[in-house]
Amino acid sequence: MRIPEKPLQGYPWYLRLLFWYQKRKYGQILKPALLWARMPKLFAAVATLYGILDRKSSPLSPVLRSLVIVRVSQINWCRFCVDINSATLAERAGSMEKVEAIEHWRESDHFDEIEKIALEYAEAITYSDQQVSDELMQRLRSFLDEDAIVELTGLISFQNLSSKFNSALDVPSQGFCKVPGNGQQNVRK
Repeated sequence: MRIPEKPLQGYPWYLRLLFWYQKRKYGQILKPALLWARMPKLFAAVATLYGILDRKSSPLSPVLRSLVIVRVSQINWCRFCVDINSATLAERAGSMEKVEAIEHWRESDHFDEIEKIALEYAEAITYSDQQVSDELMQRLRSFLDEDAIVELTGLISFQNLSSKFNSALDVPSQGFCKVPGNGQQNVRK
């Protein structure tokens, strides 16, 4: 990592409670949390936003949310994000098939039509030399209502923030999921 970790005692007590929860849930403290926590108010805002976007009552299925998060992470070369989000995708999908196929999603039979449109949308938002076309938005509208599209856009935008933050600070993977390429997947089509 390009910014060293602070000793745990250097963080406010309420953040150390969060670290305790992470260690209990994941078996270790998440490296990005240690970085975001250097700015406690910013960390609280980021954690709250993610919690809202990945809630159980979301109009987007858990698998769809995980798919776009993993793809955005791949594009942004975020080793940590690909690692942890691929593990979540595998758990939500019930297998590694989608994780292993996501790099070449266009040619894969593992994704249904809404998943492919959502992945195309995620790429159009994430790649700086692309834009969302009216035609793509129309295809997205055939599956999602306006509120779900706003939420999907927010999720993709959040993951761009998160993965670019982690990539810039060279946050390493933490061994949650063994994926091909060790998180260095960034295929453009």
